[in-house]
Amino acid sequence: MDLESGADTPDGQQWKGYYKNLFLLAYQSLGVVYGDLGTSPLYVYKSTFSGQLRHYQSEEVALGAFSLVFWTFTLIPLLKYVLIVLAADDNGEGGTFALYSLLCRHAKLSLLPHQQAADDEISMYYSEGRTRSSISSPLKRFLEKHKKLQTSLLLIVLFGVCMVLGDGILTTSLSVMASVSGLQVPLDGLRNREVVIISCGILVGLFALQHRGTHRLAFLFAPIVLVWLLCIAVIGVYNTIYWNRQIYQALSPHYIIRFFKLTGKDGWIALGGVLLSITGTEAMFADLGHFTASSIRLAFISLIYPCLVLQYMGQAAFLSKNRSDDPPTFYDSIPEPVFWPVFVISTLAAIVGGQSVISATFSIVNQCLALGCFPRVKVVHTSRWIYGQIYIPEINWILMVLCLAVTIGFHDTTIIGNAYCIACMIVMFITVGLMTLVMIFIWHMNRVYALGFLFFFGSIEAAYLSSTLVKVPQGAWIPLIPSFIFMLIMYVWHYGTRRKYLYDLENKVSMKWILGLGPSLGIIRIPGIGLIYTELVTGVPAIFSHFVTNVPAFHQVLVFVCVKSLPAPHVPEDERFLIGRIGPRNYHMYRCIIRYGYKDFIKDEENFEDQLVLSIAKFIEMEAQDMGSASSGSYTLSNEGRMAVIRTDDLSVNTILREEEDDTLGDEDSIRSIRSTRSEIVQRRQVVHEHDSPGISHQRRVRFELSPANSIDPQVRDELNVLIAARNAGVTYIMGHSCVKARKHSSFVKKFIIDIAYAFLRKNCRGPAVALHIPHVSLVEVGMIYYV
Repeated sequence: MDLESGADTPDGQQWKGYYKNLFLLAYQSLGVVYGDLGTSPLYVYKSTFSGQLRHYQSEEVALGAFSLVFWTFTLIPLLKYVLIVLAADDNGEGGTFALYSLLCRHAKLSLLPHQQAADDEISMYYSEGRTRSSISSPLKRFLEKHKKLQTSLLLIVLFGVCMVLGDGILTTSLSVMASVSGLQVPLDGLRNREVVIISCGILVGLFALQHRGTHRLAFLFAPIVLVWLLCIAVIGVYNTIYWNRQIYQALSPHYIIRFFKLTGKDGWIALGGVLLSITGTEAMFADLGHFTASSIRLAFISLIYPCLVLQYMGQAAFLSKNRSDDPPTFYDSIPEPVFWPVFVISTLAAIVGGQSVISATFSIVNQCLALGCFPRVKVVHTSRWIYGQIYIPEINWILMVLCLAVTIGFHDTTIIGNAYCIACMIVMFITVGLMTLVMIFIWHMNRVYALGFLFFFGSIEAAYLSSTLVKVPQGAWIPLIPSFIFMLIMYVWHYGTRRKYLYDLENKVSMKWILGLGPSLGIIRIPGIGLIYTELVTGVPAIFSHFVTNVPAFHQVLVFVCVKSLPAPHVPEDERFLIGRIGPRNYHMYRCIIRYGYKDFIKDEENFEDQLVLSIAKFIEMEAQDMGSASSGSYTLSNEGRMAVIRTDDLSVNTILREEEDDTLGDEDSIRSIRSTRSEIVQRRQVVHEHDSPGISHQRRVRFELSPANSIDPQVRDELNVLIAARNAGVTYIMGHSCVKARKHSSFVKKFIIDIAYAFLRKNCRGPAVALHIPHVSLVEVGMIYYV
């Protein structure tokens, strides 16, 4: 009898599926993550020898340049990012802002004071195997104590994020122009103007494809990058064998010392060109949410690293035996018989080259948006399986316009390369600093090792950064301008949002005032549920008193809804609802906090109202029981006003029955009975809405009824009866239509930020009702002025 192989066992099948998925993601990452890094050979040696270094073209200088490229490529992308930085993922997410959100969860560094103890109980709030340590380092306590340092840290992070956005502009332009300029080798009459026109056409096509989604683009682009990598590896081996077989000796760092002895200051300035060999490395970390760390590591170690090293070695072998007064180009080293096939492949690969940074830009903007550091924009999730794959139309077209402006305005890969270098190095330098904090605060690593990491990589990147700063007048200033503008937008939005939140926090309605109004709140309580949206997680917002004093009637059941984004990538769907009570039982006022991660999609869920009602009913049932015995596991308690996490995967309420009604156009009696309990204005709006949206009349409505069980506590039964009657009467969404203004005696700078800049951003971004998918037919907006 033959023994069955392990691959046929359940565990074997799981491993087989794991490896299949791993290799598939590694293959897809070629088209999204490594397009930029893979096309670096197009311009590395040209930029390195474009300055005074072109007068030092000798075999020793060529070997020294290759040695610099090899060790830079080995130390930064391979050692720093692939082996170390990718391990600091934020539950599968990467990038500068992911590191910041990771630090905010393990240390009190966030400037928005809306953290709750219940947030720490979310299963995915901390990485697997890690929790917030009770042992606090002196550095951690020092940062938590000083708000100015927290503000400075946020500004540094925002600056790093904005430089990534600058990368998105420059990478795409540089890759496409470097490839198209290869046409000037066989076509001597081709001028720069024609190269620019062709490049612009390719750029427009690339950005027009972004709405197709990362998943489709990966399958489209991955085979192009794969063929390109294999092609340049073969050409590199050919050039090494044909021109200089001793080039492998340059793998010794000894040649770096000889390089600087021969070139001196000119060699130090040329480091900017060497730096182009690692452009796209930060995008490898930022694109982590689109794939997995294992797949990115597999693709880099098995394919990217060896292919690029072979290509750089082959180019250096060619340069060591072929000298020219003009800066060498990639196409000079291509054997003539294969020039045109290589040119076609390189052009296609260059188009892909910008994809990695474009995808990274979408991910980073989405993170900033969720954490209150970017104006509200439309986010389209292009994959139903992977939430990290997104598309942001506004950012896409802004990037396209800026890329075209850079391409048309500068039309020189050397100038664009100088600009790209400084953007790349600033982002890497900031990542080193944040990683050091992660090592100390989260990994609890020995400070000697953490400081050793900071000193080793920081000194290398500082040397490169110093060489790029010299080139600021030669084009390195280009990314600083858009980065400064983006940073200004982000900080203004965050500052205005924070001041508005602090105003609500300082002007909360006191419970003494609410209790003084009595259960009717001093007004008529009409049938229905009123969902009052607020940013506060505790207390009653000032807009409620504004509404009560100006409106003669209010809903029988009031729910204060807060949609809060946490500094975590994901919050499990069954842990999002946090329910509590405001005031005595007969006031029928509740609080619902809905928590999302910065990568979660706020969907337009048809059953949101039903989930909310069932969650409140579940809370009422649990509150009637012994609240001290929370060991059943169905919910957890926090210390903030007896709030409970209601798990939506278990919303079975024994006392409530649900009955679905199919509303069709022919079922007029059912529609009429539902409308009869609503106000006349809402009825008119509902009729108009159904007329404009014919499909709305085919939705299924759910009516609730109280079960005839006799074991229910009378108070619980009465409260559930009120809740059910209110739900069947209808739900109204109430939001503040606020106008934020600076106080009269504020400084000129503050008035400019709040009254002009922040007001302009609020007016031209998506409204909160649209971002939260609130049905317009049921929305009531209350105007209010905030003097911050």
